[in-house]
Amino acid sequence: MLTKKQKLEFHEKGYITVSGAVPKLMVDSARKLINHSIGAVGMHEGDLERFRAQSYCNEIQNAPEIVDIYRKTPVLNIAESLLGEGNVQTPGSAQIALRFPMPLDRDPNAPNGHLDGLGSGSNGMPKGVYKRGFSALAVVYLADVPETNSGNFTVWPKSHSFFADYFEKEGHEVLANGMPHPELPEGPKQIIGNAGDVVLTHHQVVHSAAQNASADIRYAVIFRLRHVNCDENGYDCYTDIWREYPGIQEVLDSNTE
Repeated sequence: MLTKKQKLEFHEKGYITVSGAVPKLMVDSARKLINHSIGAVGMHEGDLERFRAQSYCNEIQNAPEIVDIYRKTPVLNIAESLLGEGNVQTPGSAQIALRFPMPLDRDPNAPNGHLDGLGSGSNGMPKGVYKRGFSALAVVYLADVPETNSGNFTVWPKSHSFFADYFEKEGHEVLANGMPHPELPEGPKQIIGNAGDVVLTHHQVVHSAAQNASADIRYAVIFRLRHVNCDENGYDCYTDIWREYPGIQEVLDSNTE
């Protein structure tokens, strides 16, 4: 469970990191399964863009070693402490998110951030289409990421509340044109962490993966967590960003009493 201080941090920044949420045995089992998939099933060069946008190792996305990282660890309780007990639909699969070593571009400190659910043509959605399909991300590292530019999961702090105001003024319909690029309140924050750490983010936090100039693959699994009323609430949560977060509403109410 998250503390009041952690919830207030999530409210302000739009994300929170919890160390050691997943036991080493489960981390190792998941990484072993992923490595077996890479070695036994492999990857065709023509599929790599789609894999980066959607998921690697499609045949194991719903394997117990993968989905139990959410179902049978404190990650579930952490998610419910934000979205409310019993309010999170149990995910049936996860995105297997790998970032392979490659040379750094000229500007290694400028990954391109995005919001999920915007059609790009390579992510399973056509261009011009957008959908708010989840309430929160849970990103679990399956190997240590001890320094920046190692494929780190990357967030733009406070972008969730920034875009709430932006969509109030401009309308969320601007997303049909792709990712907007206004100046955000803070620059990118590359998350350093260890195997078993989980990063929870609000659905409206701009995020990306940093380039990986390390010698190792960045291993992670990503769960897109849906509040039970996610479809019903739909686009309204682009501006009413805490509607699906009773855990946040509770601490905000207690601060005003």
